[in-house]
Amino acid sequence: MFKNIISKRAVITPLLMLSAMWLGYFLQTQGFFQSCFGAIIPLLPEGLLGIITSPLLHGNMDHIISNSIPIAVLLFLLYQFYPLVANKVFIIGWLATGFLVWLLPPIDILTGDYMYTCTIGASGVVYVLAFFLFFSGVFKWNMKLLTISMLVVLYYGSLVWGMFPEELFSNLQEPSRISWQAHLSGAVVGSIIAFAFKNVGEKKKKYIWEFPNYYSEKDDKLWQEYKENHPEDFLELPYKKRDDIWDHLDELRKR
Repeated sequence: MFKNIISKRAVITPLLMLSAMWLGYFLQTQGFFQSCFGAIIPLLPEGLLGIITSPLLHGNMDHIISNSIPIAVLLFLLYQFYPLVANKVFIIGWLATGFLVWLLPPIDILTGDYMYTCTIGASGVVYVLAFFLFFSGVFKWNMKLLTISMLVVLYYGSLVWGMFPEELFSNLQEPSRISWQAHLSGAVVGSIIAFAFKNVGEKKKKYIWEFPNYYSEKDDKLWQEYKENHPEDFLELPYKKRDDIWDHLDELRKR
């Protein structure tokens, strides 16, 4: 049964994540994590560390602020409404998205040229959370969880455009610095996790009106009230004696 209380984990986890992100950004401003250290560098061994550290690093103040708000909101929703799988979704989504970004070849979408790219930022995790929350509600078809799905679509539905290269929509003088690979990877991973965990936790509730052939007189309160208030309508009717064919034997003989 849903309890109208806020889970401690739903508050603490987003705060811890935000603290780690801002600590990482502070260390960057102090000279740590220079160049591409700590970033995901696709297909290169030195880029494997970024699978763990890249969501905690950001390019500038606007970058970290734009990721902080959705991270806080989506993590709160995850831990509040999916407490049984929240840790697994968060950890698996984080690592699987980073690994998928590392596997994707860094090729310019328009020219096909190889690019040495360094991917940082928590946007991949944002996409994991958003797509998990949306598709999990759809797969479970639970009214409460579907409401969460609709909220995600309402506030973060525009995220879908981030899954495509910015070059497809704008004439840029230089390659975009937005990693559509991270966004696409997060969306794919979040959707897969939602499907994998569709039978875990709260499921769709079936109500009595969803069973068209079911009827219980005991459950029908209106019927019970009517019987109590109008007992005269349920008095036993006079019994009619069953006809006996032998009583009409003489009448039949006359025909």
